[in-house]
Amino acid sequence: MTRNRLPVVLATALALLAFAGNSLLTRAALAGGGIAPDSFAAIRLGAGAAMLLAIGIGRGLAVRPRAADLPGIIALFAYAAAFTRAYVSLGAATGALILFTSVQMTIVAGGLVGGAFLSMRQGAGILIALSGLAWLLAPGVTATPTLGAAALMTAAGVAWGVYTLIGRGSGAAIARTARNFIGTIPLALVLVAMAGLDGTPTAIMLAVASGAITSALGYVIWYSVLPSLSAVTAASLQLLVPVITALGSLIWLREPLTITLAGASLLILAGVAMTLRRS
Repeated sequence: MTRNRLPVVLATALALLAFAGNSLLTRAALAGGGIAPDSFAAIRLGAGAAMLLAIGIGRGLAVRPRAADLPGIIALFAYAAAFTRAYVSLGAATGALILFTSVQMTIVAGGLVGGAFLSMRQGAGILIALSGLAWLLAPGVTATPTLGAAALMTAAGVAWGVYTLIGRGSGAAIARTARNFIGTIPLALVLVAMAGLDGTPTAIMLAVASGAITSALGYVIWYSVLPSLSAVTAASLQLLVPVITALGSLIWLREPLTITLAGASLLILAGVAMTLRRS
């Protein structure tokens, strides 16, 4: 490894850890009932907006939300709200796996709608990934996620996939992300007005960390290294996020790694990896 590649490798590792950290922090806060999901989502979005506002001002970026940002703002808010509610009952590893699969399938579907060609390998990969997801969610399987929670996490993945498609190809990614987070504040305030704002000090700190560190700083780091990565490499690296989350949940949250979760994970990750190849 050359010295000029080392910063890229380290930054990429930090970004992937941050993405996995979002699942771990959210599940840790919600598992013990220390905070309501809407309160967590509102604090996360507020903390992320504050951090990105400070970064944007420091860099002289345009961070005031615009009318053109509205689709991204809505998609980001929908992701955050559904993501948090899903983690009330989903384990961190299971949630990350469902989220990741939904994101990738949404991006693939968006490409097809846009006229992209689906090779036989990619088609087979989609079927394999979906079979793994079906195994994970099959009724009667030990520790099967509830369909409601799985549906919420799938919706979160679709929303994040749409958010990704909306922002694809546009420049000034950090400024756009800052505007989107800031633009969600009125929607977050509606959540607070409807459900109130409460939580234990620990859960609130986890929500702040999720917004300011693993979300805001994680995205800034990721966007800083993306120009150094090919599209396929960037997508492939994200295959590591559910794996990192599973390890983190095993060590930190003491969640069991079942045979079903391990087997379904292998099928899903193998299938998604196949969709990233052309031939």
